[in-house]
Amino acid sequence: MSLFLGKIHYWLFNKILWFERLEDEIISLAKQEGLNIEILSNEIEKKYGAKLPNKPLEDMIDTGNIHGWLQSKIHSAEGRMAAWTTEIIRNNEKSKSKMEEIYTYQGTKAAREVIENSGELTTAVDIFNSINDYILDGMPCDRVNEVITSEENIVEWRRTICVHKDIWNEANGDVEYFYYLRNLWIKAFVNEVSPEFEYIEKENGVMAIQKC
Repeated sequence: MSLFLGKIHYWLFNKILWFERLEDEIISLAKQEGLNIEILSNEIEKKYGAKLPNKPLEDMIDTGNIHGWLQSKIHSAEGRMAAWTTEIIRNNEKSKSKMEEIYTYQGTKAAREVIENSGELTTAVDIFNSINDYILDGMPCDRVNEVITSEENIVEWRRTICVHKDIWNEANGDVEYFYYLRNLWIKAFVNEVSPEFEYIEKENGVMAIQKC
């Protein structure tokens, strides 16, 4: 494995950091719902590993195994999220509505961040690429999504494999609910980043960002 860090490694690292910030919001919800945060944090971190420390990537990463290190941190972050989500729902099924509000708000927040940095996005391709600057879908080599159509006014894609199911099964969680939450995030992101486009779930597992 290369000893040098490239743009793709920082790209993945930033996606993990964003996911961990979302995790913080979910942990705050767990606290609001009366769960014992200290005990659960210890159990979850013991099983999946702790969050990343507040250090630059180059000061943490195993330069002898860059790919493996990043992959392990992705699995760690996803495992903790699956565990927290599952514990909150097990404690109170009605907390789902609050969780869904968090994902919707975070999608809107990410879109505002994009607009602030890059301005309003004007093509479906730009919006699709920007979404993938945030969401975790394994490593690039996993080739999770197959793009079917890529045009200025529409991008269509489908999921070829699920890299999340085993993680959620291990936490006794529901991976379909994870996808539901993420779809709420994407919908909110698209709605906020450009009012001219919308996110649609079509038949046969096809998803699309298209001009209204």
